[in-house]
Amino acid sequence: MEVMARMEKTKKYARFAVVGTLAGLVLFLVGIMGVLIYAKVQGPPPLAVPQSTLIYGEDGSVIGETNTGEKRYWVGLKEISPALIEATISIEDKSFYQHYGFDLKRMAGAALADVKAMSKVQGASTISQQYARNLFLSHDKTWKRKISEALYTIRIEMNYSKKDILEGYLNTIYYGHGAYGVQAASQYYFGKDANQLTVSEAAMLAGIPKAPSYYSPVTHPENAKKRQELILQSMTGDGFITKEQEAVSKAAPIRITGEHAHQKAETAPYFQDVVKSILRSDLGIEERTIEMGGLKVYTTLNPDHQQVAEKVVKEQIPDESDIQLGFVSMNPKNGYVTALVGGRDYEESPFNRAVQAIRQPGSTIKPLLYYSALKQGFTPATTMKSEMTSFTFDDGKKYTPHNYNNKYADGDITLAQAIALSDNVYAVKTHLFIGQDTLTKTAKDKFGLTTKVKKYPSSALGTSGARVIDMVNAYSIFANGGYKVKPVFITKVEDWSGKVIYESESKKEQVLDPDLTYVMTHMLTGIFDPKLNDYSTVTGIQIRKDATRPYAGKSGTTNTDNWMIGYSPQLTVGVWTGYDKGKEVSLVDDKYYAKKIWVHFMEEALKDEPVKNFKPTKGVVGVAVNPHNGLLATEDCPVQRFTYFVKGTEPTEYCHEHLGEKEAPKEKAPEKGKKPWYEKVRDWIF
Repeated sequence: MEVMARMEKTKKYARFAVVGTLAGLVLFLVGIMGVLIYAKVQGPPPLAVPQSTLIYGEDGSVIGETNTGEKRYWVGLKEISPALIEATISIEDKSFYQHYGFDLKRMAGAALADVKAMSKVQGASTISQQYARNLFLSHDKTWKRKISEALYTIRIEMNYSKKDILEGYLNTIYYGHGAYGVQAASQYYFGKDANQLTVSEAAMLAGIPKAPSYYSPVTHPENAKKRQELILQSMTGDGFITKEQEAVSKAAPIRITGEHAHQKAETAPYFQDVVKSILRSDLGIEERTIEMGGLKVYTTLNPDHQQVAEKVVKEQIPDESDIQLGFVSMNPKNGYVTALVGGRDYEESPFNRAVQAIRQPGSTIKPLLYYSALKQGFTPATTMKSEMTSFTFDDGKKYTPHNYNNKYADGDITLAQAIALSDNVYAVKTHLFIGQDTLTKTAKDKFGLTTKVKKYPSSALGTSGARVIDMVNAYSIFANGGYKVKPVFITKVEDWSGKVIYESESKKEQVLDPDLTYVMTHMLTGIFDPKLNDYSTVTGIQIRKDATRPYAGKSGTTNTDNWMIGYSPQLTVGVWTGYDKGKEVSLVDDKYYAKKIWVHFMEEALKDEPVKNFKPTKGVVGVAVNPHNGLLATEDCPVQRFTYFVKGTEPTEYCHEHLGEKEAPKEKAPEKGKKPWYEKVRDWIF
């Protein structure tokens, strides 16, 4: 009976054991299913990590980056040396492509080794586990962290391909010295991109993450070398390289640089400030994303132009001077800002005078006024008296504009001369004649000024404030033949994964009459032409000897501001100089800084560019005129200037002043098919 009882009891325990085992297995399977369902419901975790945003110039060079204390640059697997990928898999996770996030065999082996040594001596984390830890978790050793790591690992494996996981791991792993990811590490240790690494370099780099400070080839070259040789041996065992390659790689010399690639990228700080402001305000990108989102921002900056601009400013303005400046160069065809200087010392004053300061533009506003006048029937030959004039208005107020040094022609001058000599009386008369609201509307609607030109008589002389960037943009519209442009700083923005999130678009819209625009441009070449001298010399005479190619432009002067804006067919440049607090510019030399900076920049920036003339439009005609009265010149006129007019508006009357006893030519149309003499002169000159 006792035997039977014991047998029954044994069977009972066996049943309990079987039931318990089955129950445990069911619970385990249910748990596994629960974890998998949880991972599926949670969906794919984001793979983005904090990384440096890079800002590129138009030539592809890095001109700046955000500094978060960590160097991170995301690159795709195709941009990583295959040797580095193989070395990493060989030493970190041989069965990476076979497991589903956890290497059970390796885990068991590590556990056994730890038990034998009675301490933690061997790791068993897969690449997927390490990636999960790097992305989302702290590196503390609690059970909570281990469970979270396992869940993240499952989510990564369920939702991403092995390629995505490997790419993410290689871009987030820490390689020491502030370098996160293979690109930053390759540049720091070897001074090259990750796709250029040799087998020898790749093996050394793959060995660093195990203990970055201990295996750093910068601080511990011997440790790094031993680790490299171990990895090369492992790669041979795994079939990635041959015995011969192993031997060659072990013996190959390695040059260590130990310097981050972009740590000294301080090009154009004022320009970079504008770029970041556009990212925030215009594109709506959050500050955190700009600083740590790993963006790639492609800009319009021409590093050569920027270097020339900064050099010329330093050469022309003495160190002891307190004069400040704003400088902008722009491609008139598309509005691309190629260089920008917002002040003489960014560290001392980050205030950007090129885009933030609103200063009186002086006579540089006149071309906008005179374009409006051309629209209302003025021509380069239109004459008005240049003399001291007081204007009395309906409310009884008087306004008396003055020319520079109170010099006047005390007689008629042409519009072409008024521009070249910067005659203020002519400008105010024109402003009042065409209506004071005309300049206000034209400046805003046609030329895109963001500051309002007030409806005052003095606005014709540039007393309403404007920004350098706006004025340069306005002149670019003249330079490109009358097409609307706006300042462009950013051409494209990519996120950390390479996805394009912004790309600039340009639409060609004609906003100015092309014929009148060319007439205006040709008149603006007059500031360099002594043929237009009269009661004073043309305003560009001081820099004429330095100009070796055709330019059009206009200078501007107030008591507190000095400007020079001008262009060639390829480039528009504007310079403002003055004191920040609006102090009067009294020294003669100080008044010429803007012009000198402008011409020296243009000459050096364009020295490798072909010399181009401003091309006449089909609707204009050029005739030789006496520049003092705007009449057709005769052979007896001591000064003749070839001048362009819109067809049908050119003068028909010949100059009588220098004929002497000779009879003036009769005014008649030239015979059909026979060119008049002034067209022959034009053809001979051009």
